[in-house]
Amino acid sequence: MRSSFHVKTSKPYLTLNFITHQHHNQYQTRRNLILDTSASEFVKLHRLTGPDSGIVEISLDRPEVKNAIGKEMLRGLSHAFELINQNSYANVAMISSSVPRVFCAGADLKERRTMSQSETKMFVNSIRSTFSFLEVVHVPTIAVIEGVALGGGLELALACDIRICGENALMGLPETGLAIIPAAGGSQRLPRLVGKAIAKDIIFTGRKIDGKEALSLGLVNYCVPAGEAYSKALEVARDINQKGPVAIRMAKKAINEGVETDLTSALVLEEDYYDYVLNTKDRLEGLAAFAEKRKPSQSYFRS
Repeated sequence: MRSSFHVKTSKPYLTLNFITHQHHNQYQTRRNLILDTSASEFVKLHRLTGPDSGIVEISLDRPEVKNAIGKEMLRGLSHAFELINQNSYANVAMISSSVPRVFCAGADLKERRTMSQSETKMFVNSIRSTFSFLEVVHVPTIAVIEGVALGGGLELALACDIRICGENALMGLPETGLAIIPAAGGSQRLPRLVGKAIAKDIIFTGRKIDGKEALSLGLVNYCVPAGEAYSKALEVARDINQKGPVAIRMAKKAINEGVETDLTSALVLEEDYYDYVLNTKDRLEGLAAFAEKRKPSQSYFRS
């Protein structure tokens, strides 16, 4: 059962639709607040409410080209990431596709052929900077991969904190077959994730990896039966959403920044970010809940 209604906002680039869904699970009713940015019709941002308040979903929806990333889609992605980073309602974000058997096929090469060399350089730089921004978005991000994630599609997933795929997923960086290299972070994030030797094999050969191999290489965190990646991602998102939001944000910063420096400097970072959470209301509620043998109040965390 589904119903919806529109709400006008003071911001012309947003259209808000409240949609009610009936689900046959532990949450019988879930309400989504959907923000459609006029920056792109191909990217939708969904804000879950009710028991799932704090979880947001970015959905890729360009079926005619398998979610290939062109200028318009990139604008939509960039705007969605900025909205998540700017608003306090988000505790965790999921990036998924509404197109069956496709996450993202990579760059829109047909559009690329119309660009001059300088335009191509500027566009690739824009993709790289957008994915770099995604990597440092305040909240944890989860890539939900069903089907194809190639080139820029895999680079999008690599910029996320957690990757979850179905067994039918097909991942790879085939750019060398086009006489170029992965240039939206793939040549740097992949070796940091799976090691230099494996990354060289994947990039030099351009070979494709299925879900099970991706799990064995450490490319993804979870590999589940085909069609179940979204359910697993929502399960993980709900788990993260139950934790102290300030602590989660500080943990992300400590890990991201710490791995880029030496251990001594990283431990100083850890101390700084621990000091930040030491006097928060979140921490006091967590301690009170532990002493009283109950779960922390989520409404308290989100206040």
